[in-house]
Amino acid sequence: MTSSDSAQKAPAKDPWDLPDVSGLVVGVLGGTGPQGKGLAYRLARAGQKVIIGSRAAERAEAAAAELGHGVEGLDNAETARRSDIVIVAVPWDGHGKTLESLREELTGKLVVDCVNPLGFDKQGAYALKPEEGSAAQQAAALLPDSRVTAAFHHLSAVLLEDPEIEQIDTDVMVLGEERADVEIVQALAGRIPGMRGVFAGRLRNAHQVESLVANLISVNRRYKAHAGLRVTDL
Repeated sequence: MTSSDSAQKAPAKDPWDLPDVSGLVVGVLGGTGPQGKGLAYRLARAGQKVIIGSRAAERAEAAAAELGHGVEGLDNAETARRSDIVIVAVPWDGHGKTLESLREELTGKLVVDCVNPLGFDKQGAYALKPEEGSAAQQAAALLPDSRVTAAFHHLSAVLLEDPEIEQIDTDVMVLGEERADVEIVQALAGRIPGMRGVFAGRLRNAHQVESLVANLISVNRRYKAHAGLRVTDL
């Protein structure tokens, strides 16, 4: 081998060459709320095995029965134990406490945080900035033995839950530290018809992605819409 041969680099990986995630079990913490329930429904409808979690197993079971498509309902701890990927869709005010209580069950898991820290007043929605920088960074701090990513922030729960809608035309911004983990989440987003997972940076950039939801809420109120995002030129 010549020096010029050894200097040649391997061809760059195609960013759209994503893994097959169809066999992974997805758990949704906060799966009885609109966002979590909607995500669970869309993923299960696409053929993913989904478990929804709640603090009360009975609530999760009732919500799962309503969703159908093989969705199971369990308490949050058991949902975390039995899942390969865990989506965190709990209310912001319970975010830290919930994750702290599930640290053991979430060890080694791929965690996808989709929580948006928001406040509301007479002028509408506005972004809050957690001490750690973002909800995703708070999750990473509380779950040092988990693989934390951030995604699914900008999806309308109304569209997700509507069985008459066949596909949802939107991109999902995915953030994380490890390319392999980000690509799994991108692939998961792509399981839902009309959606595309797009890499959007490391977790330190999660705050602006979470905050943008406040702007989308303003858009939706003015135009009576369920706006999402599309990234052009990709």
